[in-house]
Amino acid sequence: MLEAVRTRARSYFEGAPPAHDWHHVQRVETLAETLLDRYPTDEIDGQVVTLAVYLHDIGREKEASGEIDDHATWGAEEAGRILEDGGADPATIDAVAHCVRAHRYSNEIEPETLEAEIVSDADDLDALGAVGIARTFAHGGALGEPIHDPAIPVADDETTAGATQYNHLSKKLLKLPERMYTDVGRELATDRAEFVRDYVAQFDAELTGER
Repeated sequence: MLEAVRTRARSYFEGAPPAHDWHHVQRVETLAETLLDRYPTDEIDGQVVTLAVYLHDIGREKEASGEIDDHATWGAEEAGRILEDGGADPATIDAVAHCVRAHRYSNEIEPETLEAEIVSDADDLDALGAVGIARTFAHGGALGEPIHDPAIPVADDETTAGATQYNHLSKKLLKLPERMYTDVGRELATDRAEFVRDYVAQFDAELTGER
């Protein structure tokens, strides 16, 4: 079933922009495997985690095009249909759907299972570090947002995600470590956040001509 779901899920990412393309899913899968390997319990259903990773962003393009309001909510419902077609049992369908529904940063839906915590942490980790910075500028560029605007310093930016790509680094990325649910996720997030802080310091120094 895993391979069939993977193949079907990948079809939802044709033509997707680089910040949320299939490569993102592959990175999240790798991160989820790392978290599973280091998590001190054997009570986690690895198949649920993997299925949820494949399906967590299948609604992204529909949200971006305005067809739906929330890719996580829609994605959970669509994931249920895909899994049902694949012969998954009701318990697996419910577990995966919850992971998909709860993974989104802005939805404020708390993961209620260990599997959902793993998926959420793996997804958030891909938004940090060198990859996270690259994704930030790729996504902002696709939306036509400015890289930086000196008239909108972070301290005065009242938006949730940041009015510029530079502001997004502080408004969202650097807050991700405190959102982690697992100890190993928090450890990895802390290291990646430090890289983002170093990048911001370099960016600031270049703005002033110091470097």
